[in-house]
Amino acid sequence: MAEFILVLTTCPDEATACRIARDLVEAGLAACISRQAVRSTYRWQDTVHDEPEVLLIVKTLAMRFPELEMRLKSIHPYEVPEIVALPVTAGSEDYLSWVRRAVAP
Repeated sequence: MAEFILVLTTCPDEATACRIARDLVEAGLAACISRQAVRSTYRWQDTVHDEPEVLLIVKTLAMRFPELEMRLKSIHPYEVPEIVALPVTAGSEDYLSWVRRAVAP
């Protein structure tokens, strides 16, 4: 299993994305979170939606994923938020060391 992961989640707007990002970083569950405006097309309750969202890219440690997932579910406004973790297979050792120090329990 990878030591480092990127967790993706989408938010309905910039204010929500900013609030969630700040909460996760302040809680020590993420070293950094990037925000990017996106447009999502998805099926929800038998209806296809096409809406603007804000994608959060969360840089963290795999060992912190269970806590991060619980926290994200508790503060996210969506009934079923996207929470997808992707392994980081390589990266700058300086950057990864910083992530490790910023997120280590």
